[in-house]
Amino acid sequence: MHTDTTRASWPASAVVSGQGRGAPLLLAGPLSFWGGYDAVGGCVIETGHPQCGARLAGRVMLMERAKGSSSSSSVLAEAIRNGTGPAAIVMRERDLIVGLGCIVASELYGLHVPVVVVCESTWQALVDLASAGPCELDIDAAQPGDCLMRVSPFIADNPPPPKGTPP
Repeated sequence: MHTDTTRASWPASAVVSGQGRGAPLLLAGPLSFWGGYDAVGGCVIETGHPQCGARLAGRVMLMERAKGSSSSSSVLAEAIRNGTGPAAIVMRERDLIVGLGCIVASELYGLHVPVVVVCESTWQALVDLASAGPCELDIDAAQPGDCLMRVSPFIADNPPPPKGTPP
């Protein structure tokens, strides 16, 4: 099913407040940060994960749902502290552990990574957008509750990565 990716914004519900902007990175499967993400090296290390080797730093991570250990929150918080975590997280399903990792990073390190949840039609539009070409998503979630995600093309001082560069 193809959805309208020409829209400039989509509604979301902010679970964790913050501002984040970056190129979307769609994870084709759920990820446990505990054992599945290297918070120092900054890449997905879960063997068999479709995005194994992908880097999240500065990206808006699109992950339908999470999986795994409650220790994932500590790995996510450390990735954010190290600058190797995502700029924002968009999910289809609320996840306490992912939200807690971002809250801990906010409280301990003053680094605010928003976590938002979207409806099915918005999720599908974002999935289509992530594969449509270079763009950035901008999430401004000043406080938990309703917010908007905006899309814009890459600007000259932030070009897309060169072809052949791992995501």
